Amino acid sequence: MTDRTPVVVVGGDSNALSIARSLGPYGVAVHGLGVAPYVLRSRHMTGVPAVAHDDPETSCTRTLLGPATDHLRGALLIAGSDVGLTVLARNRDALLERFVLDDSVVEVQLGMLDKLSTYEWARAAGVRTPLFWRVDDARDLERHRDEYVFPLIVKPVHSHEYQAAFPGLSKFRVVDDLAGLRREHAELTGAGLAVLLVEQIPGGDDQLCSYYTYLDPAGKPTFHFTKRVIRRHPPGMGIGCYHVTDWNPEVRDAALPLFEHTGLRGLANAEFKRDPRDGRLKLIECNARFTAANGLVAAAGLDLARHVYHRALGEPHELPTEYRTGMRLLYPSHDVRAFRDLRRAGQITTGRWVRSLVHRQVFPFLRLDDPLPAFARGAMRAANGVRRALRR
Repeated sequence: MTDRTPVVVVGGDSNALSIARSLGPYGVAVHGLGVAPYVLRSRHMTGVPAVAHDDPETSCTRTLLGPATDHLRGALLIAGSDVGLTVLARNRDALLERFVLDDSVVEVQLGMLDKLSTYEWARAAGVRTPLFWRVDDARDLERHRDEYVFPLIVKPVHSHEYQAAFPGLSKFRVVDDLAGLRREHAELTGAGLAVLLVEQIPGGDDQLCSYYTYLDPAGKPTFHFTKRVIRRHPPGMGIGCYHVTDWNPEVRDAALPLFEHTGLRGLANAEFKRDPRDGRLKLIECNARFTAANGLVAAAGLDLARHVYHRALGEPHELPTEYRTGMRLLYPSHDVRAFRDLRRAGQITTGRWVRSLVHRQVFPFLRLDDPLPAFARGAMRAANGVRRALRR
C-alpha cells in the first residue's frame, strides 16, 4: 500500500466491485459499507462493520458519523447505490467534517433520484420524455383515465424504495388496461411507495442507449461515452444483462441540455430509448453516480473510478478522448433467462442468440485475478434457489 487517500464505497454491487478493482491495484485502500456481501470477497476491498438497523440508510449514516469509522477520517466517500447517494447528499455537511466528498449540488443529486422531478426537469429543458402523469392518490388516477396510453408503466418515484419493498429483477410494473392499473397502483401505494405513470415506449430493449460524463465545477463535461443495451431480463422491464459500447453523439446531444438545465455536477448518466413511432430519443432515467455498467466503461478505456478519485481530491486527471467501441458486458445467467423468454415469445432464435455471444466479453463479477466475488455470488444464488424450492 501507499500513502494514497483511502476510499469508502457506500452501497453498490458490481459497480462497487469495479471501483475496488480499479483503485485497489492503484495503491488505494478501498473499504465497502453496505455493499453486496460477495463484493467483500474481493482481494481489493475491506468491509466496514455497519451499525445494525433495519433501514440501510440509517445504518450507513450512523456508521459513517459514529466511532466505527474514526480510523477512516479523511477518506474519500463514493456512492455506489441510490441509498449511498442519499446518505452522502442528506448528510453532506456533517460528513465533510470527517471525510472528503466529490463536488456536488445536493438538491440536483436528490432530485435525480426522484423520477418525477427528473421528467419535469427534462420537459423544462426541452428534452423529450414519454408521456407521464403524476398520481398522488386514487382520485388522481381516475382524473386522467381518458388520457392514458396503454401499455402503461406504473413506476416508483424512487427505485431503491421499490426494490426494498419488492426484491427482484423488475424495476416497475406494466399494465395493459385500467383494471390492471388500479390493481398495481393500489399494491404499490399500499406499500407506502410514491408512483407516477409513464407511457411505455414501444420497441425492443436494443433501442435503449446511455450517455456518461463527468461535469467539472464549471459544468463542463470532462469526457463523453455512450453504450447501448442488447438485452434485458426480464425483457422489456428488467435490468440490462448484455451491453455494448458504441459512439453515438445523438445520445450525448440529447442528455447535455438536461444536465446544463439542472446544474448537475460530478458523475452523470442518462438513459434513453428510441421511439419507433417518430424515431426520436425519449428519456428513461438519470443517475448521478457510478452505475452497474462501470466495469464496461473501464474496460473500454475510461477509468471513472480513478477520474473521480483525483478530481475529488483536487488533483488533475484527464481521460482519453477516445475509447474502445464494440466492448461487451454480459451477465451470463440473466442473459440465458432473457434468451428463454425472448425465444418463447418468438423474438429470437437459438442461432441468433449464439451468434450475438461470439465476441470477447467483460463479466461484471468473474475475473481471473480476483475470482472470489463470482464464486461467492454463485454460492449465494444457489443457496437462495434451494431455499425457494424448499418453501414451495
